[in-house]
Amino acid sequence: MPRKKTKIYLLDTNVILHDFRCIYQFEDNDIVLPIIVLEELDRFKKGNDLINFQAREFTRELDAISGDAIFTDGLPLGPKLGKLFIETGKPFSKTLADSFPEQTADHRILAITEYVTAKYPAKKVVLVSKDINLRMKAKSLGLHAEDYESDKVRDVSEIDRNIEKVEGLETDLIARLYDDGEAGVQAQDFRFRKRPSANQYFILKNGTTSALGHYEKALDLVSRVEKQRCYGIEPRNAEQAFSLDALTRKSVELVALSGKAGTGKTLLALAAALAQEDRFDQILLARPVVPLANRDIGFLPGDVDDKIGPYMQPLFDNLAVIKRKFRPSSKEVQHIEELQKTGKLLITPLAYIRGRSLSNVFFIVDEAQNLTPHEVKTIITRAGEGTKMVFTGDIQQIDSPYLDSSSNGLSYLIDKMKGQELFAHVHLVKSERSQLAELAGNIL
Repeated sequence: MPRKKTKIYLLDTNVILHDFRCIYQFEDNDIVLPIIVLEELDRFKKGNDLINFQAREFTRELDAISGDAIFTDGLPLGPKLGKLFIETGKPFSKTLADSFPEQTADHRILAITEYVTAKYPAKKVVLVSKDINLRMKAKSLGLHAEDYESDKVRDVSEIDRNIEKVEGLETDLIARLYDDGEAGVQAQDFRFRKRPSANQYFILKNGTTSALGHYEKALDLVSRVEKQRCYGIEPRNAEQAFSLDALTRKSVELVALSGKAGTGKTLLALAAALAQEDRFDQILLARPVVPLANRDIGFLPGDVDDKIGPYMQPLFDNLAVIKRKFRPSSKEVQHIEELQKTGKLLITPLAYIRGRSLSNVFFIVDEAQNLTPHEVKTIITRAGEGTKMVFTGDIQQIDSPYLDSSSNGLSYLIDKMKGQELFAHVHLVKSERSQLAELAGNIL
């Protein structure tokens, strides 16, 4: 077993399903996989969901480094990394059996954690799990337990601060933006408190005079953002105007729209896609299927389409909002229906697009806060030439039991991509769905 005076980390199944390459994230510390984890992973290998992909990829990863020594001396994971061990099942201690008598997978993991902790008293043994309840159970037994922190965002509060309000500007600066909006004004003329990041948006004011601005890093210019109409949808506030600008700006290939329910994230993305559909071979609108209360979709009646229908309905609802902006017999509505019939506009569960080519596609991923950072990376790295990707979501409304506001894929994307010239992020604040929705979003 481990020889160096380093920590020993035991990994829960959900950590691997969160990031199949997690075993390489613990520096020179050794890693122990409880045998029950392999048993659980085996149950997840079949299926088309992203979680099944993670299980299969880890199994392949393990197979590539496996050998008999993994049960005794451990197998090295690479330069400056520790070793990987598999620990077989262990009997429950009296304390564990008295507290948690049922022979569940979690309790078997606790038994192995107890065993390893007792065997190596000079080392700090830590159980790593995304499951809060399992971590609490471990701590109740005097065991060390931590969340998987490798891909967590350090400061989530920065996500809703990407739009800067600048007041007290000289009137002629704003006038120059209106006169030469497309040409832009040198950023240094605005004397910003700190250097703007690529594709940052500004609300520029001087008393009653104001303008919306966008910073273009390559030219070090601030240009005026005009409120534009996209397929019947008009922006109702500054954040929505910024969103449509990012969604239609050709130099921006990756967009993240965050904000609470009712702020128009998905609606704006879909309207912008339809307004530019002649530029793309297909518009894909997808979302991960995360069943409520962690119940599998198999309990729902009907065939596959019937089962996934309830999860896709919000996307169809956004399409219906756009259709209602026009007469039922209008060419715009007929065009949307034709796009659906021919498959150029496709609304589908995210898992169903696996393996498809994503070249020259306007790809919208809704509810991205329910994806892991690795899943978001997997999706983006499949983007081909001419593809524009949009991720929307509310980091405060997460359905996955193993993700939170700082560990979900949308937060991770926004944090890591900030400042890149191909990326733009807008955080929407004001709900435009209704006064009731705004009130509920603010105080409930």
